[in-house]
Amino acid sequence: MSDDADEARAEWRAWHERRVAAVSAPYGPLALTGTHWLADYPEGRIPAVPGHWRPTGDGVELTAAPEDSLRLDGEPFTGGTVLSADGGPPERARLSADGGVRLVVIRREGEWAVRVFDPGSEARRTFAGIEATAYDPAFAVPGRFRPYDRDRTVQVENADGRARGLGLGGELAFALGGAEHTLQVAVDEGDGGLWAVFGDATGGRSSYRFRFLRPGTPAAHGTLTVDLNRALLPPCAFADHFICPFPPPGNTLPFEVAAGERRLKAALATGI
Repeated sequence: MSDDADEARAEWRAWHERRVAAVSAPYGPLALTGTHWLADYPEGRIPAVPGHWRPTGDGVELTAAPEDSLRLDGEPFTGGTVLSADGGPPERARLSADGGVRLVVIRREGEWAVRVFDPGSEARRTFAGIEATAYDPAFAVPGRFRPYDRDRTVQVENADGRARGLGLGGELAFALGGAEHTLQVAVDEGDGGLWAVFGDATGGRSSYRFRFLRPGTPAAHGTLTVDLNRALLPPCAFADHFICPFPPPGNTLPFEVAAGERRLKAALATGI
């Protein structure tokens, strides 16, 4: 076994360990217990969420009484305020409740929602790990990013049953199994990193129904490594309250990607 192969396997193991730690963290995806769209609660009361919530043009108006036991920026909060969308990780959300619960304000396509992250969630308590296939160098191949002339937005179904726009910036091309394949990818506005939502022939059988891939930032000429060993479970594999997009048209690979994260350990065949 070559030194390069040993190094690649060691890097993959470290990556997998970091992923397990991240998803099982107190405010990781396993802690999400609800996503509540304010349009569904015109009276302003969300079951099991303290306070009175009302969307405004610029944010969310929150009114709290002493018995709501809310804290804003770490201090007890009563009265009224207008909250904007939280931009950071859940553990840095401005609003918290009893039991270490964090209330995260989000906005998607003009609609406001409140997410509840509870470090004592059942999913986090019962988490048994991520089933992942050991590193296979055959699934790490050269690729090339081909940007579109202009960004495109396609409507795709999301895990909550609603269709939303998915922005795409180009195609990621690579050869595997003697044939060339392409995935439509989004491009991060900050660092230029690529992100794909893809399906394959294992989806819904021995792997979750779709997965994510973040191959990194292409070099100057668009080259990069496509490493399917680092296929990721989407957040909705850990909690039903995420609104992950399904793969856009053309992003279902016609072969088995028997690599990367596959499903939660102890997942039933009907629930993957």
